[in-house]
Amino acid sequence: MKNNSIKTLVRENILQLQPYISFRDHNEFNAPVMLDANESPFGECNRYPDSTQKKLKSRLAGLKNLSPSQIAIGNGSDELIDLIIKIFCEPKKDAILMMNPSFAMYGFYATINENKVLKLDLDENFEIIKNNFLKVSEDPSLKIFFLCSPNNPTGNSIDDIEFYLQNFNGIVVVDEAYIEFSGKKSSLELLEQYSNLIVLQTFSKAWGIAGARVGMAYASEEIISLINTVKAPYNVNVLSQELILKTLDEENRLQDNVNNILEERTWLEEQFSEIGCIAKVFSTDANFFLIRMDNVDAVYGKMLEEEILTSRRDPAIPGCIRINVGNREENEKLISLLKGI
Repeated sequence: MKNNSIKTLVRENILQLQPYISFRDHNEFNAPVMLDANESPFGECNRYPDSTQKKLKSRLAGLKNLSPSQIAIGNGSDELIDLIIKIFCEPKKDAILMMNPSFAMYGFYATINENKVLKLDLDENFEIIKNNFLKVSEDPSLKIFFLCSPNNPTGNSIDDIEFYLQNFNGIVVVDEAYIEFSGKKSSLELLEQYSNLIVLQTFSKAWGIAGARVGMAYASEEIISLINTVKAPYNVNVLSQELILKTLDEENRLQDNVNNILEERTWLEEQFSEIGCIAKVFSTDANFFLIRMDNVDAVYGKMLEEEILTSRRDPAIPGCIRINVGNREENEKLISLLKGI
């Protein structure tokens, strides 16, 4: 970040906002009689979850070599994206910057908040053109740059993250939803150096727990305090917190998942080279491929007929389909169909 302090970027009404504080969650008790929150005294899941997610943050802090005060937990990364925009972007005044193509929800939540969405067109290899970035980032209305790496839906990682942190006069959100598949270093190691950095990660991809809807934001204590101020009091439910903690106890869970996906990714790439209807398979660091088809209408239609669900990327990326890596049975069914076209 060039000149601004974090406080100068935050909406004035957010700075004045007082967070909801659960007395129960901010104090220690041995055997409390809980008559404070109008809950039912009966049932297996009758108590509100810990609004501060202390146990989960403590575990994550140990894994990431950070302080719990540098971690915010969200109902998926989507909630965190929405909250970040609400904290830093004044409706009808400020703007976000995102790569094009990239994860559509950045623009979705900005639009809901009545913020402008500026798009930075990527080159033919889906890389950022730095000179174009420098020109666009001069817009004084810009408050946040969402940088997805590896990028969805293109699959490629973005190099030289520090360049964008140094040359963007606002908040840089590095979305690392797919980082575990890439073999690249996480931007978490840059947090101490850059106060304008927020790193998003998730349990939905490599951990294989999309149904729990748990995402994480890692940032300075100042930014995390703002997120905790704005978030709903009990935004992550009891069952999700318990499931994540249990999963974190499974020592090899993450690495086994990643190894299996990478093995299948390699197998699929080899198979794709023998399929005539495929015009190009783009390089990927994620758990999916972006593939250009010669006759995308026929190919996509045939896959639908066989109930193989993929993500068509027209018109943003003409002729392309995003296909994520499945298990071997799913992948064989896909390859069998494609070879028959």
